[in-house]
Amino acid sequence: MALANVTYPLRHHNLFLNSLPLPRKQHHHRALLKKQSTRIIIFAMKQEETQLQQKQTVLKSEAAVACRAEERQARKKSERTTYLVAAIMSSLGITSLAIVSVYYRFAWQMEGGDVPVMEMLGTFALSVGAAVGMEFWARWAHRALWHSSLWHMHESHHLPREGAFELNDVFAIINAVPAIALLAYGFFNKGFFPGLCFGAGLGITVFGMAYMFVHDGLVHRRFPVGPVAHVPYLRRVAAAHQLHHSAKFQGVPYGLFLGPMELEEVGGGDELEKEVNRRFHRSM
Repeated sequence: MALANVTYPLRHHNLFLNSLPLPRKQHHHRALLKKQSTRIIIFAMKQEETQLQQKQTVLKSEAAVACRAEERQARKKSERTTYLVAAIMSSLGITSLAIVSVYYRFAWQMEGGDVPVMEMLGTFALSVGAAVGMEFWARWAHRALWHSSLWHMHESHHLPREGAFELNDVFAIINAVPAIALLAYGFFNKGFFPGLCFGAGLGITVFGMAYMFVHDGLVHRRFPVGPVAHVPYLRRVAAAHQLHHSAKFQGVPYGLFLGPMELEEVGGGDELEKEVNRRFHRSM
């Protein structure tokens, strides 16, 4: 029944054509062909127009993506330059002040002709001790404070940075306060104890500068560090700290310069080697 309904109009149309004279048949056939050709041409034109619009949309999208990438690259370059200038100025300023203060302090101490040997040894020993001790202080503070009660400040360091600086940079200023106080007290006072305080302030300052170049420069690439990036042990330090940000070992390592040892203690030696190789190949 359904087939009959479909074929009936066709039979009726054929009978209609057969009943017409030959010239009228040809004319009707040409009209049908012309109508079909027109429809095909219109369809092809619409399809071509649609494809052209799609291509234009794709090109606009690619151009927008490229533009955003260029803007992001320019912004990142500007941020790196800003932080690099700040790092160089602070490093040169602190280094020059440290050298001048050490020179004048002991020159002042030796004005009477006596060489304060014990005081100089104490200053040197406290300088080294404070620099080493700061690594253990930073490890404890990182775990017990920064990832606990001070997380609202430290969290900015674990999120994508917007701008040249982050809230976490405040900790560098906080650590600089006792160093400045110890250096000032040791510089303006004579004696063995002021000499120890001066050495302690000097050690904290040296650690802070080393931390800035390795942590901010080498690990997080906030500014170029030149040959520092080619020191084998510092590569391991950078890889270990990168694993801290991945949280693969519950945040370990929390220290910086002894980070590779922390990782090996929790069985992360193999993962550390993989990260070292990954960072090395990425830098090639």
